[in-house]
Amino acid sequence: MSLSRESFSSPSRRAVVTAAGAVGLAATLAACGDSGGSGTVSSGSAGSDSAKSPDKGSAAPLAKTADIPEGGGKIFKDQQVVVTQPAKGEFKAFTSTCTHQGCTVSSVSGGTINCPCHGSKFSIEDGSVKHPPATEALAAMKIQVSGDEIKLA
Repeated sequence: MSLSRESFSSPSRRAVVTAAGAVGLAATLAACGDSGGSGTVSSGSAGSDSAKSPDKGSAAPLAKTADIPEGGGKIFKDQQVVVTQPAKGEFKAFTSTCTHQGCTVSSVSGGTINCPCHGSKFSIEDGSVKHPPATEALAAMKIQVSGDEIKLA
């Protein structure tokens, strides 16, 4: 059986433009996120709801309490967690994955946890959005503070 050239139809200009736009959009979205999720780790801060954390059951301390500045915090990239100290002796933990498009937050300053990708900022007190484009709070994570050590719970 032989097929002639007339047996195949060429794609319409609209189909080609639409496909090109879809490829460009997919590439842009992939560059914005690290495909690390959308902050769906569900858990609570010290003394609140219990839930899972990436290193649940880890015996090794995450940090010393002295490592977390009062009014600030520290990001632990390997554990995907941010630990903050909003007030003296009060420690909180949140996922380090921005809820906007999954980027990893990069700094803690001025009372906020900051995402470098699109400028979202989250409260060090409760993870709530302080500056968009993110619309959802960072998920809280459960930690244990024992003496001068902080561990993921």
